[in-house]
Amino acid sequence: MPLASLIGRWAMQPFSKALPPLGDTERAALEAGTVGFEGQLFAGHPDFDALTAMGPNQLTEREQAFLHNEVRALCHMLDDHAIDQAHDLPAEVWRFLREKRFFGMIIPQEFGGLGFGHYAHATVVARIATVNVATAVTVMVPNSLGPAELLLRYGTDAQKEHYLPRLADGRELPCFGLTSPYAGSDAASIPDRGVVVEREFEGKPTRGFLVDFDKRYITLAPVATVVGLAFHAVDQSRLEGQRDLGITCALIPVPHEGMEIGRRHRPMDSAFMNGPIHGRQVFVPMDWIIGGEKQVGQGWRMLMECLAAGRAISLPALGSAMQQTALYVSNGYGQIREQFGLPVGKFHAIAGLVAQMSAELYASDAARRFTAAALDKGERPSVASAILKVHLTEAGRRAVNHGMDILGGKGIISGPSNLLGVAYRQAPIAITVEGANILTRALIVFGQGAVRCHPHVLDEMAAVQANDEKALGRALIAHGKHVMVNLWHSLFGAPVLGTPPEALAREARLIARMSAKYALTADLAMGMLGGKLKRMELLSARLGDVLAHLYLASACVWRYRVDAAPELLPFAQAAIRLQLDEAGKILRDLYANLPTAGRRVIGALVLRRTAHLAPLRDVQLIELADLLRTNPRIVERLAPDLSEPAAGGLRDLMHAMELGAQLGDTTAALNKVLRRTNSLEEAARSAPDPELALAYLRAADKVIQVDDFEGPSAQKAKDVSLTPPLASPSPPVPPPSAHRPERTTPPPVPAT
Repeated sequence: MPLASLIGRWAMQPFSKALPPLGDTERAALEAGTVGFEGQLFAGHPDFDALTAMGPNQLTEREQAFLHNEVRALCHMLDDHAIDQAHDLPAEVWRFLREKRFFGMIIPQEFGGLGFGHYAHATVVARIATVNVATAVTVMVPNSLGPAELLLRYGTDAQKEHYLPRLADGRELPCFGLTSPYAGSDAASIPDRGVVVEREFEGKPTRGFLVDFDKRYITLAPVATVVGLAFHAVDQSRLEGQRDLGITCALIPVPHEGMEIGRRHRPMDSAFMNGPIHGRQVFVPMDWIIGGEKQVGQGWRMLMECLAAGRAISLPALGSAMQQTALYVSNGYGQIREQFGLPVGKFHAIAGLVAQMSAELYASDAARRFTAAALDKGERPSVASAILKVHLTEAGRRAVNHGMDILGGKGIISGPSNLLGVAYRQAPIAITVEGANILTRALIVFGQGAVRCHPHVLDEMAAVQANDEKALGRALIAHGKHVMVNLWHSLFGAPVLGTPPEALAREARLIARMSAKYALTADLAMGMLGGKLKRMELLSARLGDVLAHLYLASACVWRYRVDAAPELLPFAQAAIRLQLDEAGKILRDLYANLPTAGRRVIGALVLRRTAHLAPLRDVQLIELADLLRTNPRIVERLAPDLSEPAAGGLRDLMHAMELGAQLGDTTAALNKVLRRTNSLEEAARSAPDPELALAYLRAADKVIQVDDFEGPSAQKAKDVSLTPPLASPSPPVPPPSAHRPERTTPPPVPAT
């Protein structure tokens, strides 16, 4: 008997126990998407030629023009504080979004949309988010996981022809209802049920579903005119055990009998629309099922396939925008604000934070852009998209936290002049939605990665499912060779495959070596713990984090090559070092927590020769901070999506920075005179260009000042002075339904 068959026969029983049969929902999640460079990192064999072959991000002339014109014009309309106080976007902004087809970025031109690529879509969201997150969320939802994408991929011709033009021009505003009160992270367990019935509808007998549902946290629900709905379909006419047809997705027009919609949640009191949807005995004709009756029960697969790409676009763009804004604010405020006779940005405690923010931004934005390039080439990287969702939203939160620390009192006083307060309050929203980070990190990144990215595990699972002993034996032999190669590379050094940029050759060697150590560690963990590893979420989260840091570090190599920006070399090197240092720390923690004998010995062997993974030294951080402070071009390269708003603290800071750049080194002398005289005018007269100096000093003073408002005594006196005829109530806030566009055609989808 061949060796493979003998090994397969011996291993079939224990592997059958260790690998239980996959359910349909779990299989759909595992099979969704494709595997890219993250698969090479998981295998321990990253090829830098394959990495750089992805090529640079590309924008068409239409996309560039839209960013330069429509997006810039939109940002100039946005006042972050005013929108936050009004709890809604201004009517003219809603109108502009519809007229300029912001809601139809992913819809092809043949249906009246803009037909943009993934990179352009992400860039639009990021640029808007640097100015106002609520507007960015309003734009991103119709272009993300929802009716438009589901219709494009799975809809019938009649559904596409009816809905896509109306979604593209804003006549329809969509939302998508998935999350239920009793099924949040476990979305596959939604309790919402639809039972197959036949009803008279529009004057004729019609097959469909009678659906009861309860949804919450649904973005755009209060203003939506069409609801995408996920529910469990049931056919009670079938035999017992065959009645559950699976999760199904449908489109329901607003209003519709039995559906309650229009109430509002207030996520961290943000201004974007979000709310619950309830339905009791809602009739959904078969023609309203996305894709028609043949797609009944295919909803979970549809959602997982769309999410495989969608996670890499919108929320990572928000995270990147928070990082870019926080870096610009921290670096700029650090130059304008002085204490103890020095700009606060020169103090090492602050300089170190700003430098760390810049290095982390270089890495996270490199990964975002690299993944967008893969998406534009037709890839749908499910594991990489989960990595981006977790690590870019977390990086955004960290950057805003650092920025708030640097701003001090300026950061905690609410008002039009506040620079980061709204973003600070809203940061947890991105952490929570589209798969909460705590879940995605603990279960999805490594859970999917171990199956999809490993070169042999999927083959082993397929062989066990098919009870094919020979195929299992062949897969196990290949797996054994794979382990031995990575053991050798972990102990004695890994070769560098391909040709990385010469300036990053040393960093590429470190990535290759750490990748081999990670691949061996993942195999050891899976081999020693088997199926228990899935339940040991702290360990699986660590394994996912190491893969994520390797992915971000590798993306830096790609970015440095495609950017061709040698002035950013110190930031590329620092970014890679920070990511690899973090990966090394996590591996050490993982080995310390493995519940197996000899874990410390194994860890010491695998992690030998990692002393070179030292973090950035203080002197390197200070050098990065000096570059940021003295070379505005570098900040522009690191924060290319930063946009100018209509008003507020960010615009004030931009104005002061522009004037300061014109003055150059004169600002230090000006501030010295100002401290002595306490007079802006007198200080300005000491400068070679008094007019420019005075303009700068006034702009800088505006940045330093904070907002104040009437106290209770003044308000009480004002109330007493008003006689009843003069008193008038505050103008009412228009109801959310005011933003629902009027229908000009009947709502139901035409019968196919």
